[in-house]
Amino acid sequence: MQEKTTVLFLFFLLTGISVLMAQENGQDTLKNWSMGGDGSLTFSQVSFENWAAGGENSYSLNGMIGLHANYKEGRTTWENSLDLGYGIIKQSGRGVRKSDDKLDLTSKYGYKSSSNWYYTGSFNFRTQFDKGYKYDEDAGTKRKISNFMAPAYTLISLGMDYKPSDAFSLMISPVTGKTTFVLDDTLSSRGAFGVKKGNKVRNEFGGFVKISYLQDIWEDVTLNTKLELFSNYLKEPENVDVNWEVKLTMKVNEYLSANFNTQLIYDDNINYVNAEGIEKGPRIQFKEVFGAGLSYKF
Repeated sequence: MQEKTTVLFLFFLLTGISVLMAQENGQDTLKNWSMGGDGSLTFSQVSFENWAAGGENSYSLNGMIGLHANYKEGRTTWENSLDLGYGIIKQSGRGVRKSDDKLDLTSKYGYKSSSNWYYTGSFNFRTQFDKGYKYDEDAGTKRKISNFMAPAYTLISLGMDYKPSDAFSLMISPVTGKTTFVLDDTLSSRGAFGVKKGNKVRNEFGGFVKISYLQDIWEDVTLNTKLELFSNYLKEPENVDVNWEVKLTMKVNEYLSANFNTQLIYDDNINYVNAEGIEKGPRIQFKEVFGAGLSYKF
């Protein structure tokens, strides 16, 4: 729990360090900061009593929070974001299971070179909060397949960022270090997520491209998407890692909204493992989350 709390406070630490440094220089920093975020909480419940067509009682709860703290002064920019998500589902005859789990922290520093180009350094950290399982319904068993910091990924990138507007960003980094952590002993002993069996860390060096787009596409409808591509120079550079996220937010009023989120991942180093523990090779991973409920923007 202490490790998880440390990660959450890292976002606010990054912002605090910059504010303190600027205050020491006698600068009025607040006017240079843009801070805010949004959150949503969705709940669904289905109940049957002597229902002739059949069905299973169930309930689900899903929460998402997105925070940002961006600094801009002269030729300098510093963008920080933290995305959190967690969901559970309960069905008849089954225990509570995880339906969504996300922790994504990004910090990007830029210095304007000319026109719409910035010299840029970027740091990204991704993991999940809780354990994840693969369930074998026929056998009534489950197999642990993930945990906090298992896996976790860090990307440290140096390159150029093309920003013709606040809505669009294209970052090109020919110098990127990617580290995969599997700090769960059970998973690392299996060689999960591309680490060698018994190891807990895997390092890669390569090129990285990130495309981001955030725009109101209709009234009260916002599209937020990002596509990340990474190629390992040192081993099979043609096998490009893909991480593509899409978030569509539809605002009903100040406190009600609907959210549609998808994520597609392909990593040649991650093998699909079935409930019996048999590896089936790398596969395209896809996640979809839809919810309607309470929302708040701050």
